[in-house]
Amino acid sequence: MALKLGAYTACLPDRTLTEALDILKENGLTSVEVNTGGFIPSPHCPVDLLLSSATAREEYLAVFADRGMELTGLNCNGNPLNPLPGVGPKHADDLRRTIRLAGLLGVRHVVTMSGTPGSDPDAKYPSWVVNPWDGVYMDVLDYQWGVAVEFWKEIDALARENGVRVAIEMHPHNLVFSPVTLKRLVEAGGLTNVGAEMDPSHLMWQGMDVIACVKWLGPLVFHAAAKDATLCPGADIRGVLDTSFTRVPAEADGKVPTGYGFWCNRWPENPAWKFVAVGLGNEVPFWTEFLRALAEVDPDMAVNIEHEDAEYPQTAGLALAAKNLRSAAAAL
Repeated sequence: MALKLGAYTACLPDRTLTEALDILKENGLTSVEVNTGGFIPSPHCPVDLLLSSATAREEYLAVFADRGMELTGLNCNGNPLNPLPGVGPKHADDLRRTIRLAGLLGVRHVVTMSGTPGSDPDAKYPSWVVNPWDGVYMDVLDYQWGVAVEFWKEIDALARENGVRVAIEMHPHNLVFSPVTLKRLVEAGGLTNVGAEMDPSHLMWQGMDVIACVKWLGPLVFHAAAKDATLCPGADIRGVLDTSFTRVPAEADGKVPTGYGFWCNRWPENPAWKFVAVGLGNEVPFWTEFLRALAEVDPDMAVNIEHEDAEYPQTAGLALAAKNLRSAAAAL
């Protein structure tokens, strides 16, 4: 038994599935995660076709098997609790469809985010509360947790019905953004098929001890991402909860959608933190200990690189991340 090292193909949106797989294989990776909806398109997974055709599913899985690779995760990151009618309902539907597709494909894990509701039943926009020292924000959180628990009880039942486990990425601006909030959701809903996707990058910039997080969650860690982050000089005056982002014009090429009429903003020029290729924020010995902690939870866990280092071209950054991840694994 050994950890399955691979990559999330969202970093190669301009390549066909076969081209993306060949790039992963060239870098010594055998595990693959593809996007199926939510915030971004799904160029490497024809969801509608695969849901409707057993033959298409067989042919799709053969593309991986012919290269000695395994499809280990379907990724549907979005905000299924967003009160905006063009976002929340679609992301929730994408998640349900992804769970059904995972069951049909025999893929054990679906990766997603918990989502964030509005502040109250009449809210138009999602509202993320991170420091509820003022009592009014406890009322907001009570409402939001009520919404989230009911939704996730439904998703948990659907996952159980389809033989799938849903791994939540603990991502800021979501109700679940830390091990403590992840466990709170699981316990409040009595969830059996919902746990964590251990993406260390978001825990890093929040100042958490990643290895301690893995050990504290233990069997609730279902799936993992290899993604690095580093604090930058801008943190001296911005702190990590910085809002100094700027809008990307609607006519800009290559903007990343987050819902109908919304897309990702432009990063500050002097950021507090940023994503970097695996090994550049935390050196290889850290990643060895990260992999060791994951293997203690599940020696067969999939660990997929999520490459978002803007300083490197797609393939060069992925190659560097793969090299460092394989070095970390070799040291186990």
